Amino acid sequence: MDLILWRHAEAEEGFPDAARRLTLKGGEQAQRMAVWLKGKLPGRVRIIASPTVRTQQTAQALCADFITDNVIGPSATVKAILDAANWPNAETAVLIIGHQPTIGEVVHHLIPVIPSGLRVKKGSVWWIRGESKEEFATSVLHAVVYPEDV
Repeated sequence: MDLILWRHAEAEEGFPDAARRLTLKGGEQAQRMAVWLKGKLPGRVRIIASPTVRTQQTAQALCADFITDNVIGPSATVKAILDAANWPNAETAVLIIGHQPTIGEVVHHLIPVIPSGLRVKKGSVWWIRGESKEEFATSVLHAVVYPEDV
């Protein structure tokens, strides 16, 4: 199974937090990553986005067919993200569009050699592949991509 974690692109400052929109730069970041993802995503992928405006706008850069899930909002836990993705048992790839610090915590949880407190850059994608080896499953970092690199 593939778990793709996409942090929302750059957003404006403001209040309320959930209403913050992408900046012009953030819109460009989302578009660049969406183009890259369209060329890499497998044929079947379930896309789940946080309900905040900035994550919804990031998701819309990729497609209009995604699920909004309140449990993966800004205060989500690692468990909430993994449960939403049905990790590691999902039958398709799952793309989660969410927030820092939770995305960094998920990466650290699945790949413990990556330091705790990982700062995930705005607009970046962290692609983790679950692989089964004999009796156990392991997580492998497949790709890390930043908007300025695509």
